[in-house]
Amino acid sequence: MSLKVAIIGRPNVGKSTLFNRLVGRKVAIVHDKPGVTRDRREAPAKLRDMALTIIDTAGYEYAKDDSIEKRMWEQTQRAIQDADVCLFLFDARDGLQPYDEHFAQLLRQMHKPVVLLANKCEGKMQEDSIGEAYKLGFGQPIPFSAEHGLGMQDLYDALRQYYHTADEEKPTTPQISDEAEDDEDEAWKSRPIQLAIVGRPNVGKSTLVNALLNDERMLTGPEAGMTRDAITTAWEYQGRKINLVDTAGLRKQAKVSDSLEKLSAANTKRAAFLAQVVILVLDADAVLDKQDLTIARQVLEEGRALVIAVNKWDIANRKEALDQLNYKLRTSLTQAEGVPTVTVSALKKEGLDKLMRAVFKVYDRWNMRIPTAPLNKWFADVLDNNPPPLGKNNRRIKLRYITQAKTRPPAFFIFSSNPEGLPDSYLRYLLNDLRKTFDLGGIPLRITTRKGNNPYQDKK
Repeated sequence: MSLKVAIIGRPNVGKSTLFNRLVGRKVAIVHDKPGVTRDRREAPAKLRDMALTIIDTAGYEYAKDDSIEKRMWEQTQRAIQDADVCLFLFDARDGLQPYDEHFAQLLRQMHKPVVLLANKCEGKMQEDSIGEAYKLGFGQPIPFSAEHGLGMQDLYDALRQYYHTADEEKPTTPQISDEAEDDEDEAWKSRPIQLAIVGRPNVGKSTLVNALLNDERMLTGPEAGMTRDAITTAWEYQGRKINLVDTAGLRKQAKVSDSLEKLSAANTKRAAFLAQVVILVLDADAVLDKQDLTIARQVLEEGRALVIAVNKWDIANRKEALDQLNYKLRTSLTQAEGVPTVTVSALKKEGLDKLMRAVFKVYDRWNMRIPTAPLNKWFADVLDNNPPPLGKNNRRIKLRYITQAKTRPPAFFIFSSNPEGLPDSYLRYLLNDLRKTFDLGGIPLRITTRKGNNPYQDKK
């Protein structure tokens, strides 16, 4: 079984650094600016023989009304309620602060086991702060350094008392044989779909994630740039497992000067480029502007499947929005011919089933392997209808056969006696016809020409 551990404390005490340390990789954004983390984030981890689920949370700050800080605290409360044990961090360099004591009082009211960590204890100058922490009422503080990994043995000992091994079988990961291509091609059906939600700031990405999950999982509000980290949530929809990733909004690169926003943008792009299907969320009042087109092109260039979701459809000028969307797709995003476009209202939870059907459809296309016989029949027909142009010295270019090299996304090799002379325009023609014939809209396709071996070249 996995022990759920929530990392809590006021801003800038090192919670995300500890999260990354336990998870074993740099997942959460770490920055000197306080309050970087806003949403709660979960990730599996292992501390020696203990399987853990680590929850990173926003730093606690006192707030009134419906401010961002109040909504961040509500997310932290959810994390505490879900956890089996809490790691309460305070900064031993700064000593106990009023927020630490106020937070400790609130935490005691929630009746959760607490392990107290005096973070940033790289030297001996923090001994006074450690002694002062006894008054928080959580027992003996553990001297710790999340940045340098000091105190991990003491943390293990403290968590071990809350960890109980279960007799239930551990889930096994399917073993994929490199020798069996057919098995590999079928294995994707049982794997979770990596689905990322991307778009410009304030188009409703987090609201859409919450609507899909039917839970206030992500922090939302009227303020632009609410999400900073790429947050992954395991989810299941109609029996299919999905890792749903909410991301920070992407602005034009020229407008990004703040170092924190640069980190957020890099985190978003990494999440999108590691996804299998990407939902590009547009605002119905400004569909496919220059930044939207840039994001869409980058997604396709990285080989990801694409779905476009036009959000805020409940308040849109529908005819004008559709006309503009269709025009932009025809003129500015020709490489995404056939990309599914779905109108939704995340706020009113409208169009979500249609959106997920589109996701499953492009995911299946992205994994498609076309049998050799129909593929080469298509190839012969298309060559008969429109033969390749003349190459150098007015010689006809002979295209011999085509084969699918791989899936995810589908890639094809065409073997020819003179591949260097084949113009790009003819390859685009083949690509477009292939897409239409086998219904491969919304995914990137790759066609590469290769020179076939001459069977007579070694004979005299």
